[in-house]
Amino acid sequence: MSSAPELRDRLGYLLKHAFMQLDDLVTAVLAPHGINGRELGLLIHIGSHEPASQQQIAQRMQIDRTTMVALLDTLEAKNLVARRPHTEDRRRNIVALTDHGHEILKLGKEASAEAERRFLAPLDAEAARQLRAALQEIVE
Repeated sequence: MSSAPELRDRLGYLLKHAFMQLDDLVTAVLAPHGINGRELGLLIHIGSHEPASQQQIAQRMQIDRTTMVALLDTLEAKNLVARRPHTEDRRRNIVALTDHGHEILKLGKEASAEAERRFLAPLDAEAARQLRAALQEIVE
């Protein structure tokens, strides 16, 4: 990193540039699977919960309704998710992974885990564990 020392000490600068490095790695490993990091996050969320409505998923992921619809439209066009009417309320759509979605989810999780390993490679195992734990504490 060739920036001024006073920038290298700024948390915002460090987090931004660390994120940019990780995002580049994740983007590269997910590209062969036809998805990006945001789409993988949505697939992980959908795959780890019971089928839910678009609105429920948007609320849990703190994504606005319009953005959620656009993301789901994209995933549906890629045959990764399917929307079907709710059995009790036909105005609501239930979202679930397709068979292809389950496969891409598996491959995407493996690929992103590899990107994270590469990102954390400069750290020893304990430092990597501590970084992850500290970030989890901040986020939660």
